[in-house]
Amino acid sequence: MSLIIAKFGGTSIGNGKRIRKAAQSVVKEYMKGNKIVVVVSAINRTTDELLEIVEEATNNTITEKQLAEVVSMGEMTSARIFSSALESLGVKSEYIDPYKSEWPIITDSNLLDANVDLKTTIKKSKILLKLLDQGIIPVVCGFLGRDKHGYITTLGRGGSDITAFLLGRCLNADEVIIVTDVGGVMSTDPNKLQEAKKLDKISVEEMRDLATHGAQVLHPHALKYKVPEIKAKIIGFEHGDLSAPGTEIIGPSKEEQLKTVTFNSEPLAVLAVVGEEILNKPGILAKLTSTLSKRNINIIGVSTGKNSITLFIRKEDAQEAHKLLHDVVVEDENLSSLSLGRDIAMITISSPEFIDTPGIISEITEPLREHNLNIVEISSSQTSVVIFVDWDDGKKAYELVRGVLK
Repeated sequence: MSLIIAKFGGTSIGNGKRIRKAAQSVVKEYMKGNKIVVVVSAINRTTDELLEIVEEATNNTITEKQLAEVVSMGEMTSARIFSSALESLGVKSEYIDPYKSEWPIITDSNLLDANVDLKTTIKKSKILLKLLDQGIIPVVCGFLGRDKHGYITTLGRGGSDITAFLLGRCLNADEVIIVTDVGGVMSTDPNKLQEAKKLDKISVEEMRDLATHGAQVLHPHALKYKVPEIKAKIIGFEHGDLSAPGTEIIGPSKEEQLKTVTFNSEPLAVLAVVGEEILNKPGILAKLTSTLSKRNINIIGVSTGKNSITLFIRKEDAQEAHKLLHDVVVEDENLSSLSLGRDIAMITISSPEFIDTPGIISEITEPLREHNLNIVEISSSQTSVVIFVDWDDGKKAYELVRGVLK
């Protein structure tokens, strides 16, 4: 017997026929002996339509409390209809919205973009297990929360994904299934390129970066609640079957779950190639990197400016790389010069919480400024910040950055 969290997006329950089809897919898993918690979004475009009505009616003078209550109506309506559809198929169901005592998701009082109180939510979620033990299928409103004052809060656009993975973590679910209008994660947007193909698997780290950079398949913040022990997948609603194949979301890795600071044990060499406006010259970066790749020289980091490209490589490769790139510079009229710089230390700071932490780069770099340590280069992704400093400053910078994450 498995515990499954099944989240249905707005398109997948976009009309009565789709809601019944979705409900049938839930009942099918229920009849296999599985326990299921359903999470629903607002029916397609409901929230947008409510916002348009509110804007026209109030000239945007509505309070945050009133607005949160209004936009919550979409999810509350979906939950009631979906629960009714389940009961019409002969199973017991209860809708769970923020007005009910069984409501599990507790947040702060940032009403329109609330942060989850995870500790309290874990405790409150246990009441759903009691319903499941009674053979009841709970249908929970996605996107919504409740603060300590009893006010309705919202988790931001795409918040139903957050709800699903959050409940998966709180209830120690076996699987989270995201049912949407696509059959899974695609190699690119199929509306922009017909050759797009469905991926069988994708890592949490890849999915987060993909979602953050514009893919609409999954809310990136939802993935911070994904733990390796819980299976997860994205499937299309057209199957009408929760066991249908889609795209499996793998991970995260153990390192991804932790706050870590690592110091590269060996110094790096820095090579700077300059040329007038080379950032606007197609193929320059590819020429430099492919030249090193052919000799199996790994590039640790890259930074670009209007008139320069800087490469960080292992010190042991520095002399060979210097000669190889010098030949490129001499031959290419767009390039003028090349320098081999000083020894560089690399410090990597990683945490899955960075995606939700505004100002994290300034928090990390401020102690270095206070101690007059110069940053040669800095780069970042959704969960990592990499700092390059002079090798002689490396150990001190490492200790200062470690202090930030304590």
